Amino acid sequence: MASVNIRIAPHIKEALREGQPVVALESTVITHGLPEPRNLELAADVEAVIRNEGAVPATVGLLGGEAVIGLSADETRTLAAADTDKASLWNLAGLLAAGRPAGTTVAATVQLAARAGIRVFATGGIGGVHPDSFDESADLTALARYPVVTVCAGPKSILDVPATLERLESLGVPVIGFRSDRLAGFHVPLTEHALPLRAEEPADIAAVFAAHRELGLPGGIVVSNPVSEGMNAARLEEIRSEAAADAARAGIRGRDMTPWLLARIAEISAGETVGTNLRLLKENAALAARIAAEDGMGA
Repeated sequence: MASVNIRIAPHIKEALREGQPVVALESTVITHGLPEPRNLELAADVEAVIRNEGAVPATVGLLGGEAVIGLSADETRTLAAADTDKASLWNLAGLLAAGRPAGTTVAATVQLAARAGIRVFATGGIGGVHPDSFDESADLTALARYPVVTVCAGPKSILDVPATLERLESLGVPVIGFRSDRLAGFHVPLTEHALPLRAEEPADIAAVFAAHRELGLPGGIVVSNPVSEGMNAARLEEIRSEAAADAARAGIRGRDMTPWLLARIAEISAGETVGTNLRLLKENAALAARIAAEDGMGA
């Protein structure tokens, strides 16, 4: 793996070798999601949640010309302080070749986790279909391509959620509602969109993933985990509409849209969305750790 600039931390290698549950974590929430020191506090808190559930956290990021799977606390601080890009599938190889530090998105983290043999990944919300034509996240491609269970609180609130759900169906990605028949709404607990699959326990999710792989189906599965305490849906829609109008006036488009909108939504909501995001990240990490602990998830 050294020839392609991937470094798996020794403790992650040992955990995988011994069949311990391992949960991958992205790093764009550290590099682009929150300012210091809150980003570092969140990184430590989410890793602690996973450890408390008996699993091993593996935060992924690009540093020193390497894709590091299992960033140390010092490496996380270095990455947070660096002038970083966002690594996705389309630019991952280029960033590595250039030796550029970067936080990994859902897409890049899922790819690197699968390469390392990690089967479970926890994030906040997945990317998807944006309201603008032809603007779709590479997260969708990664979810359909790499055999990883992705635990999230649904698609990000700024997306066209029905179109995102339809695209996941077209790509053959199973979406399982954890103790719910409806899709989670990221900042709101639930949307009105029905899901065909429901799981009551982590073992049920592991069983679906095992069947998915046994059938030879490509890619992974998505677990929709509603946040325990979310925002009012009507209030969030008002905030989202205001932020979208501001983005249009500012001429924000393309890859800059997601971070800009999320930051603007946080500003308009006086930090309410940030508090919800922190809560759901920890809850998703806890569920991911419990799924990873099920028999066969490390195989």
